[in-house]
Amino acid sequence: MRRALSLDIGNKTIGLALSDPLGLTAQGLETIRRSILREDLQKLGAVVERYSIETFVVGLPKNMNGSEGERCQLVRAFAKHLRAEFPTVEVVFWDERLSTMAAERSLLEADVSRAKRRKVIDKMAAVYILQGYLDSIALKGEGNVEEKK
Repeated sequence: MRRALSLDIGNKTIGLALSDPLGLTAQGLETIRRSILREDLQKLGAVVERYSIETFVVGLPKNMNGSEGERCQLVRAFAKHLRAEFPTVEVVFWDERLSTMAAERSLLEADVSRAKRRKVIDKMAAVYILQGYLDSIALKGEGNVEEKK
C-alpha cells in the first residue's frame, strides 16, 4: 500500500491525516496554519518527504445535493498547485460531505471542550476523509473516488 496523506483544506488551516504503512487506518497528523501559498506548500513538502507520501487524498467539499460551489473551486485550484509542486504524488479527490460534522459529533461525544475542538476539528475531518478512502480501497471498489491524476 502506498502511504497516503489526506488534506482538509480550509481558508485558515489545512487538516492532515496519514495512513498507516499497511493502508488500513488513518491517524490525525497535524493542522497547518495557512499563510502564503509558497509556505503552505513547503510545510506539506516536509510531510511528503518525512513520510514518503505517494497519494494526496484531497477532501472535496461538495454541496449536499452533490453540486460543486465556490469552496470546491478553491480546493481544485489548490490541488493544481499540489500537482505542480509534487508531480510524483498522485492527487485523488474524495467527497467530504459530512466529514466535519462527523468529526464534530465524535469530539462532542468524547466531551472535548469547545476550545480544544476548534484546534483539532480540521485534523479530525482529515481522518474521516482518509478513512473513507482507505475503506473503499480495501473493498476493491473505487467508492466515491472522483478523479485521479
